Amino acid sequence: MKSLVELKELKEKVQIDLEKTEKKILVCGGTGCVSSGCKEVQEALSSELAANDLEDEYKIVETGCHGFCEKGPLVIVYPEEVFYCKVSPEDTKELVEEQLLKEEVVEKLLYQDPVSKESISSYRDIAFYSAQQQTALANCGHIDPEDIEEYIATGGYEALGKAVTEMEAQEVIDEVKEAGLRGRGGGGFPTGLKWQFTRDAENDTKYIICNADEGDPGAFMDRSILEGDPHKVLEGMIIAGYAIGADKGYIYVRAEYPLAVKRLKKAISQARERGLLGENLFGTDFDFDLHIKAGAGAFVCGEETALIASIEGKRGMPQSRPPYPSQEGLWGKPTNVNNVETYSNISTIITNGADEFSSVGTEDSKGTKVFALAGKINNTGLVEVPMGITMKEIIYDIGGVIPNDKEFKAVQIGGPSGGCLPEEKLDLPIDYDSLTDAGAMMGSGGLVVMDEGTCMVDIARFFLDFTVSESCGKCTPCSEGTQRMLEILERITQGKGKEEDLDELENLGKTITDTSLCGLGKTASNPVLSTLNYFRDEYEAHVNDRTCPAGACKPLIEYHVTDDCSGCTKCVDECPADVISGEKKEKHAIDRTECTKCGVCIDVCPFDAIIKK
Repeated sequence: MKSLVELKELKEKVQIDLEKTEKKILVCGGTGCVSSGCKEVQEALSSELAANDLEDEYKIVETGCHGFCEKGPLVIVYPEEVFYCKVSPEDTKELVEEQLLKEEVVEKLLYQDPVSKESISSYRDIAFYSAQQQTALANCGHIDPEDIEEYIATGGYEALGKAVTEMEAQEVIDEVKEAGLRGRGGGGFPTGLKWQFTRDAENDTKYIICNADEGDPGAFMDRSILEGDPHKVLEGMIIAGYAIGADKGYIYVRAEYPLAVKRLKKAISQARERGLLGENLFGTDFDFDLHIKAGAGAFVCGEETALIASIEGKRGMPQSRPPYPSQEGLWGKPTNVNNVETYSNISTIITNGADEFSSVGTEDSKGTKVFALAGKINNTGLVEVPMGITMKEIIYDIGGVIPNDKEFKAVQIGGPSGGCLPEEKLDLPIDYDSLTDAGAMMGSGGLVVMDEGTCMVDIARFFLDFTVSESCGKCTPCSEGTQRMLEILERITQGKGKEEDLDELENLGKTITDTSLCGLGKTASNPVLSTLNYFRDEYEAHVNDRTCPAGACKPLIEYHVTDDCSGCTKCVDECPADVISGEKKEKHAIDRTECTKCGVCIDVCPFDAIIKK
């Protein structure tokens, strides 16, 4: 691309071409919908269009993740914007005949509000979407991520052109500083300040790295952005390279994300073909190129110094700091490391200005944040909301309340390094400092909702088990301390805990926080410390009464048949362990010495005559 004028001319041409094909069918092609069968839906749609001579009238576009993963495969018909959920290949015949030929919506495929039971035809009217404010996700689910021209039609790469032709490098950094953008990958360090440190480091060779090593259980924010809008990430990285004086960058993405890797490779190739990567960008003397490094899936490589070691071909283990990567990073050279979502915000800041970006959010946490909403919630998926929104708004307005008439109990925010917060914290505004003060953290954006059936002791054990298995083993507080904590939690959930175990957990947790080498170790005990703080009564019930109030810890529960049993024998027939006996029309009995406590009997009993004690 020789000039910004040339880019804008191409944008106008592509927009005109796209307007000619206003009749289109968008099929979500994110990993979630792929696993639900979206490829088969696309094939079936193509066949039905051909059978009805509509293949020249309607264009099928495979997009990135549209966010509403719970309801996939998702199909949106334009120009009417009719939003269809859980579409199967068998549904496509009816969809084409009713929606495309008769212009009648297919009622059974519409989204149904879990509270009002109302069927909604436009995704814009669904609370899951209407309460969001999208910046990083603005194009995801709306464009073909494998077509650079569709990205350019949205204004893509104009921010890059503006930066390298109209702004000095320091002006770019100042704009990012003024916007108040903080890193979206964990601790929330100010992005502009990190860029400034790297720019000020004296060295002729500098590097840009995108940390796409997303390893938190239940987190898929970065993956979805890379799959749905890879060019936005590339553009942010190139702008960062111009700002700090780097001419080469690396995207460190885990190999378990094959679709993201595929689309990144294609995006990089297309950018090179268009002259948006390589030498003399926009006719200037600025050169920049990008490479992909596939990681092997080690959680610790999400820590920037371990990630850098992995790119260098070494074992991914954290290093002592200082020196920080901005001083001595990749191959000993000054290196700037940000995550996927952080880079995705850069083009918006440069295009619209710092004032517009900073008008959203709170005083110290500007802009929006992407969360992966999962767990015991009706509407799971990917959401982007303004900083300062409360967790109650996310869980109840966007998430659509707790299913099966269960009561909300807790929310785990920030992944395995975050904390569990109770119902009384639901009105807490979501920003970096408020969450830290409450014993949690923003992290990369995992948000797991739990209901009354979740045992908080067991959930702490679950997250700590993950941390123990992913510890790199370099420092003793993390590798040995978390193992000791896990052993205590396992004893407690088995009904073998002691009163002094609770104090021991707190002491170990605080010591690990204070003495671990890297950020992952320092936050490893957060799930334990936060549950001890907010749900200590559950720990005490396990230790003192040998009971699990949530009825989740198998060694502490028993299944009993009540007098409501009618002797229907359904539980007898379905029990996989064959430990239920009884004749028809007689009360049944469970051999509790052999019972595996799988819960099948409770699920199949039509009279609710089997209970957990």
